[in-house]
Amino acid sequence: QCHLPPQVWTNNINKANKMALLAWAKETGIDLVQVNGQRRYGGPPPGWVGDPPPSGTEVFIGKLPQDVYENTLIPLFQSVGKLYEFRLMMTFSGLNRGFAYAKYSNRRGAKEAIAAFNSFEVREGCAIVVCKSTEKCELSVDGLATSMSQQELEAVLRHVTEGVLSITLHTSPSRKRAQLAVLKYSSHQAAAMAKKTLMEGNMRLSGMEIRVDWLNPDLKQKLQRCEEKPSSRPVQGGKCLGVPKQAPLSPVLHSTLDRLNTLCQRQYLGPPLFFTKCVQANPNGWLRFWCRVVIPGCPVPFGGFTWVRQARPGRSGHEKAKVAVALQVLRVLGES
Repeated sequence: QCHLPPQVWTNNINKANKMALLAWAKETGIDLVQVNGQRRYGGPPPGWVGDPPPSGTEVFIGKLPQDVYENTLIPLFQSVGKLYEFRLMMTFSGLNRGFAYAKYSNRRGAKEAIAAFNSFEVREGCAIVVCKSTEKCELSVDGLATSMSQQELEAVLRHVTEGVLSITLHTSPSRKRAQLAVLKYSSHQAAAMAKKTLMEGNMRLSGMEIRVDWLNPDLKQKLQRCEEKPSSRPVQGGKCLGVPKQAPLSPVLHSTLDRLNTLCQRQYLGPPLFFTKCVQANPNGWLRFWCRVVIPGCPVPFGGFTWVRQARPGRSGHEKAKVAVALQVLRVLGES
């Protein structure tokens, strides 16, 4: 079997291969950096001069044994061409997720890798898949509140993702009273990381559940054919205009959020925009939220973690999390 069963995915697994990886990295001087579920070499590699390689130079590597690491894979894929970057997707246990990406300095290297290593057995009985990476750079985000403006969405994306180039808002083709956003990123890697960030933890924007996916070519054509084409502009600096309408809340919730809105208005800071994500749910009804409040007039966003108690089963707790973080912001600003 190429893949280890989930029940043995522990921190103690595969110690011999992990030690071999560390020894190889020390011997070769290769620097591996792990960020957000992927471990990366290069991008650019040491001694690289000039712009990154053009499109068509990256290959996708699939069906990897999960206990194989860069000390095996990088020399293998480097044998057919100069690597610009190698990215291995990782689990929390230290095993790989079964796939990786290798970006070469030119298109010839990518072609050579596909020819040499597609169906290649990295271990007896474990044939891998190597093919051209699609390098998608566009995402669709469906289910945004109709009150959310392009500027408000831009303010959020600037704080939680990197490399967004343009944002286009459309009427959602599948949800009533909702919008769909098309996000274009500077690279496939930036788009993939943004997709991962926005999808994790039941992310919500302005209290709405959102659906994030790669932009489907058929959907893209459908949007382009619409008679009322929304404006699409490059992402630029600027303040967040307007504030999303909140769902009906209790007087206490209204009071706290209204106080923060009033304070920001009085100090000419611009309207606060809340970004919440449930990261943990306990059986006793307590929910742990990651929260961030973006206030245009403040140089950095406010953020942190908070626990809230579900009012009753079926309620998400996002509104209570907003109130909790709003109280913290009021304390920081000296109004509580």
